[in-house]
Amino acid sequence: MTIPDDILAADAAGRIPSGVTLEYLAQSRDSSAIVGIIFMICFTGLLMIIRLYARAFIVKKIGLDDALAVVTLMLYIAFVILSIILINLGSGRHIEYIQYVLSLPTVRQTEVLDFIAHILYTTALFLCRLSGLAFYFRLTARSTKLHLSIIIAAPLLFAAYLPQLFLLIFHCKPVTGLWPYEWQVEPKTYNCLSWGLVYSVNSGLSLACDILMFAIPAALIKGLHVSLEKKIKLSIVMFPGILVIIISAIRVWLVAEGQWDSDGSWAYNPMMCVENAEIAATLIALSVPALKPVFGNLFAHLTEYTSSHTRSRSTKLHSLGHSKTIASGAVSSNRDSKRLINWSKIGKDDYEMMPSEISVSRDVRGASRASDHSGEVESRARSPVIRVTNEITINRGHDGVVRVEKPGSRES
Repeated sequence: MTIPDDILAADAAGRIPSGVTLEYLAQSRDSSAIVGIIFMICFTGLLMIIRLYARAFIVKKIGLDDALAVVTLMLYIAFVILSIILINLGSGRHIEYIQYVLSLPTVRQTEVLDFIAHILYTTALFLCRLSGLAFYFRLTARSTKLHLSIIIAAPLLFAAYLPQLFLLIFHCKPVTGLWPYEWQVEPKTYNCLSWGLVYSVNSGLSLACDILMFAIPAALIKGLHVSLEKKIKLSIVMFPGILVIIISAIRVWLVAEGQWDSDGSWAYNPMMCVENAEIAATLIALSVPALKPVFGNLFAHLTEYTSSHTRSRSTKLHSLGHSKTIASGAVSSNRDSKRLINWSKIGKDDYEMMPSEISVSRDVRGASRASDHSGEVESRARSPVIRVTNEITINRGHDGVVRVEKPGSRES
């Protein structure tokens, strides 16, 4: 193993104790961490470019969720730059390297940069989650449960962001960007909170926010009155959100390991990779639905392959024996369900959300009135009026049986 010059210089100056070997100080995981971080930002940036292309040139409409995602990406890029600088300065090396090899000015520099980096990290995640809420808000109709849950979730996210931010800013008294080690000599005396306490609380709040963010679409999909096959298709789109929760949980574990391990700085590089991955995965998870206009055929093949084994069960759900149950479920379905179903439809939809679909509830009300005015319905059926629907249509025949037609366009 080649011993770096800075370690040799520290050894020549007599700063390294006899019990610490030069080979141990030379151990490093910097290169792999930097490669992983660069790969994540490049992959996320590519997906964001595709997302913006789809929204600007295919959908031809940029929403609030897209603007917030762009701001998040800018903060993420700044966080990546600081992460690489911190790793190169030696923040992820053994604690003995930081104590005996790095100079005190360099140690102070790493502490200040880490302080700034984690403010950027916390803010980037907050804005990214707001972007997700804006996307869900765009799916919902007024006076629905999902609409209300999003309105409630927004202040909850803000309430979780404030303590995260304040814990970082006011972690020491007087306020400073430093986070002094016990052996670090400073001209001022700082009374600081434990590094592990601050980061554990912040990591726990971040995990709770991630669970809240992806519980909203999960609850919506679960409550849909559609076939199991359709629910599986929608769940595939939301699947990256599960990865975000897993990554956030790993960060909690790494923070705990870094605080209560005697060589806590050795866990710094993996923690920086996980934090970069958390921002990247959140952006990716919330950008996947917007990619459907570009990769519509790929979405169709993936969802068809995954849900092929459920088709027999789905057919049973639409059978004549269950028609009454389906009809009552269709009546109770809200407009959020219709929009999400329509968005997930495999086919050549113009963009990832079709806001002008025909209301199922109106069709159901029309079908109910048809039971008493069958003659009127029959005459309307012969009229030259053309109605195009993108969703399920429920009709009631002369025999009183409710029939459910599959999604697709039809003329009536």
